[in-house]
Amino acid sequence: MIGELTNQRIIVTGASNGLGFAMTKALLKQGATVALASRPGPKLSKAVQQLKEQGFDAVELGMDVRSEQSIEEAAAWVKREWGRIDVLVNNAGIGMKTVNPNFLTEPQPFFRVPPEGFRDLMDTNVTGYFLTSRAFAPLMVQQGKGKIINISMNYETMKRKGFVPYGPSRAATESLSFIMAEDLKEYGVTVNMLLPGGATVTGMIPDEVREQLQGKVTLLEPGVMAEPVVYLASEESNGITGERIVAVDFKKWLEERGN
Repeated sequence: MIGELTNQRIIVTGASNGLGFAMTKALLKQGATVALASRPGPKLSKAVQQLKEQGFDAVELGMDVRSEQSIEEAAAWVKREWGRIDVLVNNAGIGMKTVNPNFLTEPQPFFRVPPEGFRDLMDTNVTGYFLTSRAFAPLMVQQGKGKIINISMNYETMKRKGFVPYGPSRAATESLSFIMAEDLKEYGVTVNMLLPGGATVTGMIPDEVREQLQGKVTLLEPGVMAEPVVYLASEESNGITGERIVAVDFKKWLEERGN
């Protein structure tokens, strides 16, 4: 594993399970202090406790990415308790199963997606990234340094049949990321995107659907995100911004850069 993160203060949203938990553990293993930011509740508390019992410097940070008040309270906590933030990983999101539990085996056209389901997913996946970044970026600007890592998905997901509203939400996330990178360049703050490179074994794919896909689709383990997220959080990635990194192709990406 590349990257030394001792004394780094990092926030990972949607960290209580799936990709978020895998990335959190990878960052902790490299010496970082990581605040697991998710909606308050037993699930988050259990995840933090599990990591603490393993000797990691994990912190519980209850935060709902759809609530400006909740995010502002979390930002105030960071300023008060940490005094700085080195890295923000925007990962919190919900998937297609919230509007169609059988989205992989029985895709439904966009005109059958309920408006409330569309709004709820976009509020979480797009507005959530905006609100969270908006709250923590000023602290990074004040510091003159910082890194934001936005988690995304394959381009195929953005064009695939039956993938409204998840596909559009990730397309919007990427546009947001590119613009954020440009807006923050002059302040010494970087913004990059990281995506697995395929469907992953997470709660976004219901168990029954996962069983139907066995032997047909290769699902990636969440740990595929470990090495690239550590790299992006470390000093090794200083100065790199506006990049879109696919986890399964990370080593090739590094080689092409001459690393």
